Amino acid sequence: MIFYFGSSLFSGGKDRIPYGTPQVVIVTVLDDATMSEQYRERVVENREYYAEMQGYGTFYPNVSDYELLNSPSTWTLVPGLRHAMTANPHSTYFFSLSPHSLIMDPSVDLDEHVTGKKKLESLMLRDKPVVPPDSVIRTFAHLKGDKIDLILTQDGEGLCQGSFILRRGEWAKFFLDTWFDPLYRSYNFQKAEGHALEHVVQWHPTILTKLALVPQKLLNTYNVDSPGRGGKDVMYKKGDFVVRLIGCELDTTRSCETEFNVLYDEWKLQMKNSGN
Repeated sequence: MIFYFGSSLFSGGKDRIPYGTPQVVIVTVLDDATMSEQYRERVVENREYYAEMQGYGTFYPNVSDYELLNSPSTWTLVPGLRHAMTANPHSTYFFSLSPHSLIMDPSVDLDEHVTGKKKLESLMLRDKPVVPPDSVIRTFAHLKGDKIDLILTQDGEGLCQGSFILRRGEWAKFFLDTWFDPLYRSYNFQKAEGHALEHVVQWHPTILTKLALVPQKLLNTYNVDSPGRGGKDVMYKKGDFVVRLIGCELDTTRSCETEFNVLYDEWKLQMKNSGN
């Protein structure tokens, strides 16, 4: 069944929050066409394990759910988030996570880790170039944690859309609509939705005023040493929250599933040894 990206689909109400509504929903877009059944099952198992421990929700749209015309399939993370917001109209945060990543420490409570007002204010990277190393557009210096609706990380090359947190609300819908503008999708950015994100964040003050950049290691460590993107300083170490298989889907000499399985086995062993 195809879901169309339009305003008529996203009309959540403002009634009382139902009992049992998860504060956080983890959103991961899967791809039946490029991921094996075992790969998809293991991605889901990893998210479900974490969600059960923390009382979070999960949402797994598929690339085939959305009509993108000629745009790269990676754009589906945007309508996938809007779809998740519609399906979970009372949840507060939506944690968008690339399928080529694992949650390695399921004990992490996102409120304590990053989204809590005081915690976020202590982590925010202020007056920092939005796109490294020398963007003239910089993060604001005096934003308060309770005014933030988008939490991102950056590496040595730019913003990282593989792992970020979005707070539900009218601003979030505006942000996703702006990001998904047909003009950006047809522009042929080298890094598709990644470069489009950098564009809208830098040139739309309404978006920048709701953005917090936080240290990369909090949400987005890498499994390989990529000197241009942070090198060994941002590589996964035991105890880190999330590890992403950076660039595996773009490199024909690598296999995302093979790399995922190595980390999956490590994660399973850690869970067994911890008694969980």
